[in-house]
Amino acid sequence: MRKRIATLSVILLGIVFIIMYGCGCSTSSKTQTRNMSSRQTMLKAFYPVLTKVTRFFGVNNRKIISTAVEQPHTSIYEIPIILNSGDTITLKQWEGKKILIVNTASDCGYTGQYEELQSLYDQQKGKIMIIGFPANDFKKQEKGSDQDIAAFCKKNYGVSFPIAMKSSVIKGNEQHSLYKWLSSPDQNGWNKEAPAWNFSKYIIDEEGRLTGYFDPGVSPLGSDIVNALAKSL
Repeated sequence: MRKRIATLSVILLGIVFIIMYGCGCSTSSKTQTRNMSSRQTMLKAFYPVLTKVTRFFGVNNRKIISTAVEQPHTSIYEIPIILNSGDTITLKQWEGKKILIVNTASDCGYTGQYEELQSLYDQQKGKIMIIGFPANDFKKQEKGSDQDIAAFCKKNYGVSFPIAMKSSVIKGNEQHSLYKWLSSPDQNGWNKEAPAWNFSKYIIDEEGRLTGYFDPGVSPLGSDIVNALAKSL
C-alpha cells in the first residue's frame, strides 16, 4: 500500500510539473544564455519524472510506422538546410545512413532529451546521423538566438550532432521546407503528421524514405527508436 501511495505521489507530482513546466508555461522574455536558468535546471532534473508520467498515462507516446516501403514523390536529399553556423547543407551527404530528425527547444520539459540524443549519437556514430531543428512554435520555448542555442546545447548537454538554424516546423506559410516534406504525403509518400510538440522525431532510412514518426514522449534511447534505427532495408 505504501509503495502504491508513493507511486501515485510521484505521478501526481509529475502531472503538476507537466502542467506548470513541461507543456504549458511560456518562457522568460530574457534571451537564452549559455548557462541553464533555474527553470531549465529544474526541467532537466524532473525530465525522468516527466518521462515516467507520460509513459504511464500514454501521453505524447504515439508511434506512426510505415506499414510498407513507400517511395517518396520528391527527394529529401535535395532540400537545403541552413545550420546554426550559417553553412548550407543537404541530407545527401548522409545517404546510405539512417537519419533521425528532431525539432528541439531549450526551455521545454523534454529538453533533457538532448542528453539522450547525444548518447545515441555517440553509441551509433558513423552508423546514423541526428540533426536538430530548434523551433519556437510551441509555447515560445525557444526564444534564444542561433548562437545562444548552439552554446546552450554544447555547454549543458555536450551536443556534437548538427543543429539547424531556428525555424518553424508546424504547418503554415513559415514551415521549413524539410518539415513540409516530412508532413506532406504528396512529398514523402504517406505521412501527414507534423510535430505534436517539441522533440517529435522522424526516421529517414538509407535510401531517403520516411519510415516512422514518434511523439515527444518516445525516448531516443527507448526500444522503439533503437529498433527502428536497427531495422535493415
